[in-house]
Amino acid sequence: MIKKRKTNPYTEVYALGQHICMSAHKARRVIDQIRGRSYEKTLMILELMPYRACYPIFKLVYSAAANASHNMDFNEASLVISKAKVNEGTTVKKLKPRARGRSYPIKRPTCHITIVLKDISLYEYEYEEYKDYIICLRKPEWIDKNKYTNRTRHDMYSSGGLWDKK
Repeated sequence: MIKKRKTNPYTEVYALGQHICMSAHKARRVIDQIRGRSYEKTLMILELMPYRACYPIFKLVYSAAANASHNMDFNEASLVISKAKVNEGTTVKKLKPRARGRSYPIKRPTCHITIVLKDISLYEYEYEEYKDYIICLRKPEWIDKNKYTNRTRHDMYSSGGLWDKK
């Protein structure tokens, strides 16, 4: 008996960039800004941000969207960045000549960037089916109002404690 594989409509499409000559910390600064945003909004953000990490991330997002439209026939207008992560890669080590015949080590860090896109139009049918149930699970608005309004913040600077010491 041959089992037929079910096609999963909740598939994700990803693009992976490896050995990008950049610190993982600097790439994460940009990745944190685009995680969870739509595809078009992400492209606008990456074009306008002044960091050097934006260009390789822009290319990866564009490549992931091309994979989604070509391989899975997803619409680019309904794509959302579901996961975006940066891992550290290998460190390229070089030696730079210095004065008096000595050498100075130079470390060039690299990183691996993964961008995962998800098509949210596939979830609209499921949301419509459970819409009434989800609304019932929400908390009423009056619960969270005036919860923290009467609290005052005390710290070292507002109480004058820092300046009273001699």
